[in-house]
Amino acid sequence: MTKKRMSRGKFERLTQLANQDGVIAALAIDQRGSMVKMMQNAVGKEKYHIDMVYEFKELVSQELTKYVSAILLDEELGFKGMAKKNPNAGLILSYEKTGYDVNTPGRLPEILPDESIQRLISKGADAAKVLVYYNPDDPQEILDKKHAFLERLGDEARTCDMPVFVEPIVYDNVITDDKSPEFARIKPRKVIDTIKEFTKDQYHIDILKVEVPVLFNYVEGYHDDRVAVYSQQQAAEYFRAANDAATRPYIYLSAGVPTHVFHQELQFAGESGAKYSGILGGRATWLDGVAAYAQGGRDGLLKWLDTVGRDNVETLNKILKAHATPWYDIYGGLDNIEVFDLNL
Repeated sequence: MTKKRMSRGKFERLTQLANQDGVIAALAIDQRGSMVKMMQNAVGKEKYHIDMVYEFKELVSQELTKYVSAILLDEELGFKGMAKKNPNAGLILSYEKTGYDVNTPGRLPEILPDESIQRLISKGADAAKVLVYYNPDDPQEILDKKHAFLERLGDEARTCDMPVFVEPIVYDNVITDDKSPEFARIKPRKVIDTIKEFTKDQYHIDILKVEVPVLFNYVEGYHDDRVAVYSQQQAAEYFRAANDAATRPYIYLSAGVPTHVFHQELQFAGESGAKYSGILGGRATWLDGVAAYAQGGRDGLLKWLDTVGRDNVETLNKILKAHATPWYDIYGGLDNIEVFDLNL
């Protein structure tokens, strides 16, 4: 295998974001608008105050980064969490504006207007993360805009010697219910085609944060009262095909599924032969803590984090220990990476 050349800043920061096994065992709590809605629904709009979100993110970061290799936060609502994270845990900061302009076709991505990768580095970030809504079946003019956006993002990250995590979320313009059996049937191809595109060298993406290629509650033997869309064999083939499409390290996001479903997805992926390099686990790790906070305040959340929250993370760590692959293995291992100094 040809040697992989990697700049020193990117290599050292990726090492910081991974655990001792080279696996990215990371926590994600960069939700913004949706985080506010969760808290409002839990405590009631009449009692809600923005300080509750600040405190929730602060305590989740303070307690759970003791057990993870890194945390993904937003500065807007997570600045207290940034200050209170475990110093041994790496920091990934959101770099995109939340949501998208519904009046403009294509769900186009947009960077935070008052940020740059240089600024993220000055705030202690080890990587920048950008979410991109992506439909490989969109008109070419929409795809060109997103591809050019990714090229600019990759070039900025290379210039600053900073890893960039990109999170593609697939969608369809006709089947808009992304929880439906109809979407379940088209999702695997969309995810696989998206991985093929985003791992092209021209984008210089360091880590892909991807969805699992199926809607897991439609897999035979794992679904609830729904009709199965995939047999277990078909689902395993989709996991392998998505894995084979990746030419760069990828990690899974939890995508808001329940905790036990995320565990099942990760185990199934590993048993199917997917060589994923870790996770950025979000709501599947801490969602029930919102209710604990609403009912018991600061002390109630701390108790939940020290028991259920910690157990959620430690269960994920056990699954990763059994099934995840070091991020550098896709390049042939550490010995096959040639680290060079970038002249900044």
